[in-house]
Amino acid sequence: MPSLPEADPRFNEFILLQAQNAGMFLGQIPNPTTGENTVNLRAAKSVIDSLGMLRVKTAGNLTDTEAKLLEMALKNLLPLYNTALDESE
Repeated sequence: MPSLPEADPRFNEFILLQAQNAGMFLGQIPNPTTGENTVNLRAAKSVIDSLGMLRVKTAGNLTDTEAKLLEMALKNLLPLYNTALDESE
């Protein structure tokens, strides 16, 4: 019988950090250096794509909590990205 994946708190911290970065690039969180909200769609797309790749590559190796956190990050970020993309056109 296969063993269950072990939780790694670093994974959750990494996902939260990446989600914060994407939020900053989407203008949802002020840049800590400038205090300004700016949009960088290229950087946001890179982070979101990386999270999507991570979801595929870690399938079956995450705890339920880790998988839910990753899914929630993507679920929250993708609509923000699509809205920002629409507004830039």
